[in-house]
Amino acid sequence: MGIVHQSGSIGLIRASLVRALIASAVLAGALALAGCDTDGVYQLPTKAMKALSPEMVALLEQKNMPKDSPILVRIFKEESELEVWKQDTTGRYELLKVYPICRWSGDLGPKVHEGDRQAPEGFYAITPGLMNPNSNYYLAINIGFPNAYDKANGRSGNFLMIHGDCSSRGCYAMTDEQIGEIYSLARESFLGGQQSFQIQAYPFRMTPANFAHHRTNPNMPYWKMIKEGNDHFEVTHLEPKVDVCDRRYVFDAQPPPAKSAKPLVFTPNGRCPAYVVAQDIAEPVQAKQQNDEVQYARLSKIMPPAPIRTGLDGGMNRVFLAQTNGNIPPARVPPPTGLPAQPPPVTADNGGSTFAGRLFGGLFGSKPAEQTKVASTESGSRGSEPASTGTAQRNPSAAHSQTAAAAAKPTTNEPRTAELRKGEETAAAKPKPAPQQEANAAPPPAKPGALLNGAQPVMPAGSFDSRWSGLQ
Repeated sequence: MGIVHQSGSIGLIRASLVRALIASAVLAGALALAGCDTDGVYQLPTKAMKALSPEMVALLEQKNMPKDSPILVRIFKEESELEVWKQDTTGRYELLKVYPICRWSGDLGPKVHEGDRQAPEGFYAITPGLMNPNSNYYLAINIGFPNAYDKANGRSGNFLMIHGDCSSRGCYAMTDEQIGEIYSLARESFLGGQQSFQIQAYPFRMTPANFAHHRTNPNMPYWKMIKEGNDHFEVTHLEPKVDVCDRRYVFDAQPPPAKSAKPLVFTPNGRCPAYVVAQDIAEPVQAKQQNDEVQYARLSKIMPPAPIRTGLDGGMNRVFLAQTNGNIPPARVPPPTGLPAQPPPVTADNGGSTFAGRLFGGLFGSKPAEQTKVASTESGSRGSEPASTGTAQRNPSAAHSQTAAAAAKPTTNEPRTAELRKGEETAAAKPKPAPQQEANAAPPPAKPGALLNGAQPVMPAGSFDSRWSGLQ
């Protein structure tokens, strides 16, 4: 009855917070899933409760996105980019920010079995229980592999993460600053009442040119299937509803009109029930797919096919690649030591802590956080991971920042892939990109379906250089 004196809207917000906090109680379970040893209640570390930066708050305001509105994440391997989308006041998802991926391992294609070093591709639902605040790799978000589709197709593997420290073995590795911001955005969405957020992981941007270039790859049937989910999102800017039946993904399925009162039941290994897709989704998706097929047929005649196996173990965004003299470092590297400690997190109130921090702290008790061993890679390597040192893996404050692209600013017509392939420059009908500066600095939003060119967020000086120089 503590919210009786509040208005109706405030009461609803409080109720949503309570639901989110109850859901967050399963964070203790996430620690076990991620290989942690813990003996009960604990207090979340300050890095997991760090407030959004003033720059991010201003960006949200410019884009008319409430701080606690739902988010959605999209990952593109070949371009080595991670996008965070967020609901604005219209209820549609719009692009908030693009983050260059510091390192991913494996090759293009889905993860099939444990130990193949592949980073997952597909659709994954991230609940509060998959948020790992005590990772040895600064912070981590468990992707949730294997999902229902993966299990139905006999795929195996565990502890596939998006995490910091720029080292990967089957994961998507970011810098500590990047994962800190992504983690905070996810935390705020849970506090706003979002039950889970969707991760869409793709081998590359689902464009006709990329499909034409990779047309001989044996993963093409799988990629065409997940492209349908991509198309649903791009034409609606709404999170596609994902189901699995007959060992395949199904998107935005709903009961036929004659059976609308009876809910659909999907069994991953069973036959798909009769279903339809709403006309306002099906028609624009079909129009997009027909246009893509026309472009694909034309480009396939003039574009050379990409090699099926690159001979490389994963990749990294060209922003980081430029700082390694063009040489991709090992996919898995030991955590660097001797880095300067990070200053205390920015607080948002006069009490010295964030409102969310007080809520989470009250939920989990006042016991100091344990320094626990957390697997941010597959289970086969957990035992060899160094223990977290608390400050040894932290970076300088974002106050000393520079544009990451200053070291290697790509030209406007530079291909999005980290490696230039002979003949790509002559491919006809390249989609017109929208500059990355628009995505991160919030002038007019990009047109729906437009490609974003480049990945040039402002990043703290030394965030990558200090890590790489320590390995030289």
